[in-house]
Amino acid sequence: MKIEVKNLSKEFKKIKVLNNINVNFRTGKIYGLVGRNGSGKSVFLKIICGFFKPSTGEVLFDGENIIANNKFPPNTRALIEKPCFMPHLTGYENLKILADIQGIIGKEEILEALNNVNLMDDKDKLYFRYSLGMKQKLGVAQVLMENPDIMIFDEPFNGVEVKTAQKLRELLKKIKKDKIIIIASHIKEDIEGLADEIYEFDDGHLEKK
Repeated sequence: MKIEVKNLSKEFKKIKVLNNINVNFRTGKIYGLVGRNGSGKSVFLKIICGFFKPSTGEVLFDGENIIANNKFPPNTRALIEKPCFMPHLTGYENLKILADIQGIIGKEEILEALNNVNLMDDKDKLYFRYSLGMKQKLGVAQVLMENPDIMIFDEPFNGVEVKTAQKLRELLKKIKKDKIIIIASHIKEDIEGLADEIYEFDDGHLEKK
């Protein structure tokens, strides 16, 4: 799998948020995107997922312009900005609803994803009672549970305790061989030692570090 971002720019009300970005993502690597809050990281990820259309440029998945054809990228799961689930369902029940859409996994895979983010003890707790870190971990579990080819994480370690963050880092390194994993964070230390390639957003531009 290869994702090609070509001459990508995005404007909102004549304010340019992304400016002529060119970057490629290939299977087998973890890519880190760093930059201050408001630097365009989340907008960039939303464009890759097809939630926003670029003002100019294109995003190709193995040569196909999925976004221009109004398609969601194939075999992709994403956590972008704050996770949002049904407040009066448990963590497990929320993941079960999502899993039932595709019907490709069952209870075992859902529980494995919850275990991977150290959320097993809270799987039967109602979502509205979750802390910030627990909500973030459930969002990460949602990305992991169906074992997609492309995994996109926006601030996955936000509010997450050190033990779980380290466990997740080790897991991502282990499974990256047949995946494209993209992780955005405003904290560079979250990315260093995890990503194979690091890119930094600055004033709408993206530069390799």
